[in-house]
Amino acid sequence: MSRLGAILRGKDDTRPWAGSYAPYDLVKEAVIATGVITVLSVLLTILLSSPDEKPSTIAQWSRQLPANFVAAATKELNGASDTAEYGPPYNHNADGQHAAFIYLQKWLGVSHPINTTNEFVIDPLRTIPNDPTLQSAIAQYEAASEAQKKEWGEAYFKPLEEYETAQEEEKPPPKTVSVNEATHSVIVQASGTGPVPTMMSSLLALAQSGGLDGSLLTSRQFFQSDYTKPLLFMADGGLLEERAEKDHLLGGQWGMMNETGSYPGQAWLWLYALWYQVEPFKESDNADILVMLIMAVLSLAFVCVPFIPGVRSIPRWIPVHRLIWREHYRAQQTPGS
Repeated sequence: MSRLGAILRGKDDTRPWAGSYAPYDLVKEAVIATGVITVLSVLLTILLSSPDEKPSTIAQWSRQLPANFVAAATKELNGASDTAEYGPPYNHNADGQHAAFIYLQKWLGVSHPINTTNEFVIDPLRTIPNDPTLQSAIAQYEAASEAQKKEWGEAYFKPLEEYETAQEEEKPPPKTVSVNEATHSVIVQASGTGPVPTMMSSLLALAQSGGLDGSLLTSRQFFQSDYTKPLLFMADGGLLEERAEKDHLLGGQWGMMNETGSYPGQAWLWLYALWYQVEPFKESDNADILVMLIMAVLSLAFVCVPFIPGVRSIPRWIPVHRLIWREHYRAQQTPGS
């Protein structure tokens, strides 16, 4: 070995092993360990894994809850849905969540513009071919004034709202709305609705065929990755809420930590989810940004613990670490250790 190699390697203080030897089968141990881990993985997957739920679609929603779909679509047409009135990043109809002078949504602006009237209703209806009655209804609707459009939509939506309320309260539904369980069609008996019934019937049929799901995708690529519009449309209806209630995902039991079913989910989110269960955040319309700011302050305080007088001295006042590492400190007190 060269002098440089000897310097870099250092002094070798190892001594030859003077004890006894025993045979050891490394391959056998690897096979046994692999088998045990495989069996445990399969058992734990069967016993503890979350169920693999199928994704919800607009087609499923329109077949399962046709009246709810038509009611939500009418609100989209009127510009009265939660999405239409949400504000940034979808539109300028609100300032978004804020805390004091902090308006993050407003400052970031509209990055994903969505006009619910056109993109959720009018544009998909235009894709239906060979239907002159429908195209005439669309032309009549677009030629009307904003006040007239609003009047038509509200007249059509009112019986649907009464029907939805009766369903929630488990009361007999009004006779102004009838749902055919066999064909999943909806008939609304109301005056002064203009072309809205024709448009809603066609949109319901398009949705039940699966065509509306494809019409709302923003990407024309083979692999779709942006499902913003279909999800927003479904969120304005009742299907997702119904599924969330069934799987305890509404936030009243586990908050953000819950997975599908009765599993607690991401335990590391408990501190973040905690704030949504207490006042004033529980009922606040600005809960998201308030919780985010609180977590930012707490995270910054945690990072700054070594620099905060008093707080950094707590380990010396409450020496829990000495109990945990008692063997180490006991060895330090032994002479010659």
